[in-house]
Amino acid sequence: MFRGRSKHALDEKGRLAIPARFKDGLNGRGIHSIVITNHFNCLWAFASDDWKAIEEKAADLSLFDQAVNTYRRYFISGAQECLIKQGRITIPPDLREIAGLKRDVVLVGGLKLFEIWDREKWEEEFERAKMSFPEAGKALSELGI
Repeated sequence: MFRGRSKHALDEKGRLAIPARFKDGLNGRGIHSIVITNHFNCLWAFASDDWKAIEEKAADLSLFDQAVNTYRRYFISGAQECLIKQGRITIPPDLREIAGLKRDVVLVGGLKLFEIWDREKWEEEFERAKMSFPEAGKALSELGI
C-alpha cells in the first residue's frame, strides 16, 4: 500500500526517485515496474500487477458505451510502463506535459496507487481538499468509513 506524502525533484531527464517506503512494498511483491497514466491535473502510478487488474476489467466493458470509450481514450491510452532502475523511474515527456510537471513534485500515497503532482498544483489541491474535508467526512461516514 502506498501511504504518505513526500516532496521530490525531477531531474532534467524526468527521472524520479521512488521513496524507500514505496520501494519496500514493491520489492516485497517482486514488482520491477510501475504503470503511470494521466488523471485530473496529476499522474496516477500503479504497481504493474494492480494495473493488470484494471486492464482486465476495462477489456470487458462495452465497446459501444460513450463513457467507456472516453475512459479508454483518456485514462487507458495514457498508460505507460516505467521500469524501476536504481530506485528511480523515468516519467515519459508526454505524461509530464499533460500533468504540468516541472522540477518540484509531490508524491501522494493513495493505497493501491500513488499520485504524482506538480508541487504548486498539489498545494492548491491540498487546500481545496482541506476545505472540503468536513463535508466529505459526512459522506464517508454514511459509507461506514
